[in-house]
Amino acid sequence: MRPTRLPFRHLGAALIPPFGEARQYHSPVRLTAAAGLCLLLAAGCVQVGPPGNPAANQTTSPAASSAASGPRYSQPPVTPPTAPGNNLPAFACADSGGGKTGVANVNSVRVSSQPDYDRFVLQFDGPVPTYTVKRQAKPTFPQGASGQTITLGGTAGVLVRVHSATEANTYTGPTDLSHSEYRVLKEARLTEDFEGYVSWGLGLGQPVCLRTFTLTNPYRLVVDFLTPAG
Repeated sequence: MRPTRLPFRHLGAALIPPFGEARQYHSPVRLTAAAGLCLLLAAGCVQVGPPGNPAANQTTSPAASSAASGPRYSQPPVTPPTAPGNNLPAFACADSGGGKTGVANVNSVRVSSQPDYDRFVLQFDGPVPTYTVKRQAKPTFPQGASGQTITLGGTAGVLVRVHSATEANTYTGPTDLSHSEYRVLKEARLTEDFEGYVSWGLGLGQPVCLRTFTLTNPYRLVVDFLTPAG
């Protein structure tokens, strides 16, 4: 049996000329065959399956999306403590007192040394209660209701006593602040926190004049000791 001749043989013959024959580029048969082959090749490049989603091919930065859609929070401003200012009372060689009737808790105790004075500060969580600041010839103070006494550094003393106050549950700092390098205020120590009274004994290097005043924002009782000239 003779094999069946496929029609592609004639297509090949139409596209490929015999050896030695000059190519006829303007033959209508060859142009038609070439156009058909191009259509077959183009059909093989057609996408199979559902068309792509153009929006799905676009990439979006996660940081940019979250920054644009997420809420923005700003830190609340921090208000610094109010400075004493220049309208301070004059130094006086006398006892003093003041404050307001009420109850407040001590939450901070500080001492510092400045060029012209040494400072003792009691800070409260409310308006400064009634207080007294009394000078003593010696830095020896009673320890609450125990009947015992304690002697601090220095040669003179001052007792700062606040009524209707406590610090047992609100102040966790040191209760004995010793600074022998200070010119006047050598030591500050808690001597009483009992039945609504808070007392701090202050040991001084020598008797000096003092000034007391109160501040707000936060609430503070300030006692300054004038340092000797020279």
